[in-house]
Amino acid sequence: MTKLYAFVLVPLVLTLTAATAWGQTSGGPETVVVHSGSATLHAMLWRPQGRGPFPAILLNHGSGRTHEDLERLGPYGRNAEKLGPVFARHGYVFLYLFRRGVGLSTDQGANAVDLMNSESAAHGQEARNALQLQLLENREMDDALSGLKFLRALPYVDARNVAAVGHSFGGSLTVLLAEREPNLRAVVIFSAAGYSFDRSPELRARLLAAIDHVAAPVFFIHAENDYSLSSGKVLDARREHLGKPHRLKIYPPIGHTVDDGHDFLHLGVNIWEPDVFAFLDENMRK
Repeated sequence: MTKLYAFVLVPLVLTLTAATAWGQTSGGPETVVVHSGSATLHAMLWRPQGRGPFPAILLNHGSGRTHEDLERLGPYGRNAEKLGPVFARHGYVFLYLFRRGVGLSTDQGANAVDLMNSESAAHGQEARNALQLQLLENREMDDALSGLKFLRALPYVDARNVAAVGHSFGGSLTVLLAEREPNLRAVVIFSAAGYSFDRSPELRARLLAAIDHVAAPVFFIHAENDYSLSSGKVLDARREHLGKPHRLKIYPPIGHTVDDGHDFLHLGVNIWEPDVFAFLDENMRK
């Protein structure tokens, strides 16, 4: 049975309602509602067997898919279904939040990629870069922070033991989120800004500034045939220079195209799984 939870932010109060008792185990994903300002977002939530409290993961997905990408690749929810059971099997609560305009939150406005593409077509690359940073710092950040608050408020989650995983645009978002959230226990970044890091001096400078202030250990991941490896290499080198905990791994190419390489998070689960969970366990199960 699908369960629906509502999360409402009011001063000093977090309100959660559930259709079933929290102590029960769940065999599949639960559909949850996360309120972010005026937006009503939806997410898919997996939990391990047992009562907890469990460590938890917030997944920050990419910028969304264009209409053409949706026709070619299918619904965004399929990505969640590839990842959620894996994290739950390893003992982590896993929240795949669909930010505005994406997946189950399609009705909450245009997604980031469509907004950026429209801005680029109308005003050029520099305007796209400016809008991208504005979205990351404001609308998308608001959604991610709301998802994090929702996750920490779940009775079976250890609120002091939460990590963030990000992919592509969501990787940039995760770096900025970790800058603001010093209590995150670990950060894993797949293909951060793989498309934009070399095209946007503004984003590159902002991520370099943010990574200086991330307290949690950070694991940067690319497949060798990603759009670019610059973000992982540059940001990891910055962590090395600062003497802050970091790891970088560039895996062999996957698939046949740069699109495949950029989608390593979803296409290469069985490849990265041992390394990522060794990293998470080391930092979240001490």
